[in-house]
Amino acid sequence: MRTTPYNVLFICTGNSARSIMAEGLLNETGGPNFRAWSAGSHPSGVVNPFAVTTLRRMGLPDADYRSKSWDEFSEPGAPHFDFIFTVCDNAAGEACPLWPGQPITAHWGVPDPAAAAGDDRQRSEAFVDAAMALKRRIELFIALPLKSLDDIALRHELNEIGKQ
Repeated sequence: MRTTPYNVLFICTGNSARSIMAEGLLNETGGPNFRAWSAGSHPSGVVNPFAVTTLRRMGLPDADYRSKSWDEFSEPGAPHFDFIFTVCDNAAGEACPLWPGQPITAHWGVPDPAAAAGDDRQRSEAFVDAAMALKRRIELFIALPLKSLDDIALRHELNEIGKQ
């Protein structure tokens, strides 16, 4: 029986919006069974204020997020991940670091809300749409019977979730 939470890393290129929101969503909805982080292949260094506002409006904590490099998680003492999800198409196509422990990976591409055009209301709606897509996928993920699926079946299920 597993006594530690599953460690999950969400990756996006800039680590300013989608991966940040996914981190917040999983940490809140995953209870004691999951612990999430986020990182970017080329982090912007800034968390998008619309991402923070979206998390707050969803009733989630909105503090302590920061845009960081995935290199931080390949250093000694970094968490070993069970799962790694790319949430943007650019990051999915990049060569990732070698992660210790051979985590299961999947691509859960979500349109970039930071690229949305329009006024603040329209941009805010794009962030809510992205957050809701991530929330649905995370809910499906945490409902999976992880202990009873072999790696092949689990990879298949995670890839199917990414198509939702």
